[in-house]
Amino acid sequence: MRHRLLLALSALLTLSLFVSYEGVHGDADPLRTSSAPAVLSIDTALYALGEAERDAGAATPTSDFQKQISVAAQSLAAAAGDNVGGPSGRQALQTVAALITVYAVKVQQAQLQPDGSALRQAYLSYATSILTDKGSGILARLKVLQAQQRAAVHRQTSFGPLLWLCWAATLVIALALAGCLLETQLFLRRRFRRRYNRGLLAAGALLAAGLAVTLLFTVWTHQGMTDTRRLLDRRLTGPAITDAGRETAAHLAHTGFRASAAGGILIGGVLVMALAETGLRRHIDEYRFRPR
Repeated sequence: MRHRLLLALSALLTLSLFVSYEGVHGDADPLRTSSAPAVLSIDTALYALGEAERDAGAATPTSDFQKQISVAAQSLAAAAGDNVGGPSGRQALQTVAALITVYAVKVQQAQLQPDGSALRQAYLSYATSILTDKGSGILARLKVLQAQQRAAVHRQTSFGPLLWLCWAATLVIALALAGCLLETQLFLRRRFRRRYNRGLLAAGALLAAGLAVTLLFTVWTHQGMTDTRRLLDRRLTGPAITDAGRETAAHLAHTGFRASAAGGILIGGVLVMALAETGLRRHIDEYRFRPR
């Protein structure tokens, strides 16, 4: 009875801990490599376009305008590389990139016209409508993509009721297994007059160490993800974008390594079962045939 119960609880704990661990750490790497950089890239593009709009009305062509347009284009290319919104997101970014090209051309055409001329004003008006139109302008499209990416960040960093339930169940099963190991150890001491069972002690030590490491890794990762969400949940401009990039990298450092520890949960579960089996196997036959 104890033998089967130990193995069943060990298997159940392994499965529950793996699912719970993956529920937190599975989203950490996509957040670090895709969602968070995409939010910062779109923030950079929006800031650069705002600066370009300010330089667009200059009496003569300026290098600052071209520089800001280049920054915006490079930021959108980076966002596309981060796989923003899947195929539809990439298509939206391509549309925005094409509109930025048209916007830059119209501003350049305006700056070649005499200051105050009607043609200059017409070019600038058309360029401004491309940039700021509320329905289909560049800024409106980018803000939609930005909202989508922030929603993705929220999904990836959420710790919802189902995940809480998984972790609560995991801890309950872990306590049940620890209790079963202790009760079995005490039973064997009474029954066979042996003070310690090395297999059961090793299984208990591995259980305690594994739970401690996985809980610590989960707390660190979840805290980093929460800090990242808080950091990205507002509009960033100028140097604040660069600072946010460094802070995000710091918050999410080592999450990939910690996520890879999920495989260790399965190995650890097998080891706990093997140790429990080894610790009990030599007593099973003796117990069966020994007079009670």
